[in-house]
Amino acid sequence: MKISKLDIAFNLLSKKKKPTPFLKLWEEISQIEALTSSQQEDQIAQFYSDLCLDSRFVNMGENKWDLKSRHTFSETVISTDDFLDDDVEDEEEFDLEDEEEPTEKEEEKY
Repeated sequence: MKISKLDIAFNLLSKKKKPTPFLKLWEEISQIEALTSSQQEDQIAQFYSDLCLDSRFVNMGENKWDLKSRHTFSETVISTDDFLDDDVEDEEEFDLEDEEEPTEKEEEKY
């Protein structure tokens, strides 16, 4: 029975003591599966997507990956407060009632 790339990644990361760069992890998986250069190019994006979606793994920043089970909740969760823009509160709301009706020439464009 063939083992999945994600299971191979899980086994590889289980043996390592620290987070591993994605490309190094991909190279090791490619060697284990004996992928050709063409196969590597065709499959890398799918593997990256699968890795992102698999709850066993976590991106530790700088595209280094590790097992989520080794880290605390606060290490693996990004606060959305970091993404809030202070200027959002200062912007005026868009009011549709104040918008002027298009002229006949402008309507012809549509």
